[in-house]
Amino acid sequence: MQTYVEVIFRTIAAFVLLMIASRILGKQTISNMTFHDFVSGITLGSIAANLAFNEKLHYWHIVVSLLIFFGISFLVSKIALENRAWNRLVSGTPTVVIENGKILDDNLRKIRYTLDSLAQSLREKDIFNMEEVEYACLEDHGKLSVKKKSEYEWVTRKDLKLHAAAVQSFPVELIMDGVIMEDNLAHNGLTVQWLEQVLQERNKSVSDVFYAVRGTQNQLYFDYYQDHIDNAID
Repeated sequence: MQTYVEVIFRTIAAFVLLMIASRILGKQTISNMTFHDFVSGITLGSIAANLAFNEKLHYWHIVVSLLIFFGISFLVSKIALENRAWNRLVSGTPTVVIENGKILDDNLRKIRYTLDSLAQSLREKDIFNMEEVEYACLEDHGKLSVKKKSEYEWVTRKDLKLHAAAVQSFPVELIMDGVIMEDNLAHNGLTVQWLEQVLQERNKSVSDVFYAVRGTQNQLYFDYYQDHIDNAID
C-alpha cells in the first residue's frame, strides 16, 4: 500500500513541477519550438517521468535534478533574450531555401530538409506551383515563411477570372534530386522520352535538374543544380 501511495505522490509532484516549469519558461516552449526549447522539453519530461515512476531513484534527488535543469534552461532563455549572438547559438538561425525563385539545394542538404518536406510546407500555405515563390525561409522553429512573386501577391481567383474548372490537375513531380520519377510519369500518361525531349529543348539533361514538376495548369517548372546565383543567402 505504501508503494502505491508513493507512486501517487511522485506522479502528482512530477505533474505540478512540470506545469510550474512550463508556465515560467513561457508559451514558446509549447508552440514553435527552437533547438533549445526542444531539448528543454524532452529533458524536463524525462526527469519528470523518472520522478513519477522510477522507484530506484530517491525522489528528492530527481526533484533537485529537475530544479537544476529548469534553472539552467531559464538562465539560457534569459541570456538569449539579451544577447543576439547567444540566441543564435542556442536557438539556431533561419535558412533560406528558395531565393529568386531558385531552390538552394546546398542549403537544403546542409539542414537535411527534403524536397518532399519543402513541397508539403508550401502546400500547407496553399502554394501548389513552385514558380509562384520568390523567397522561402525555414525559420529556427521549423516552420516555412514564404514571399510570393509580385504577380502572385494579393490576387484572388475572381480577379484572375479563374474558376474551379481551371485547375486541371494536381502537381506532378517529374524529377527529384536528379532522378526521374518514372511512376509519376506513368500514372499521368507521360513518358521518359517526352521529358528528355522537353529538356533537350532547354539544352539541359536529367543530370542538370535538381527538381522538376508539372503544375496545376500543366505548366512546367525546372530547378537546376547550377542556379547561377552569386553569394546565395545561407
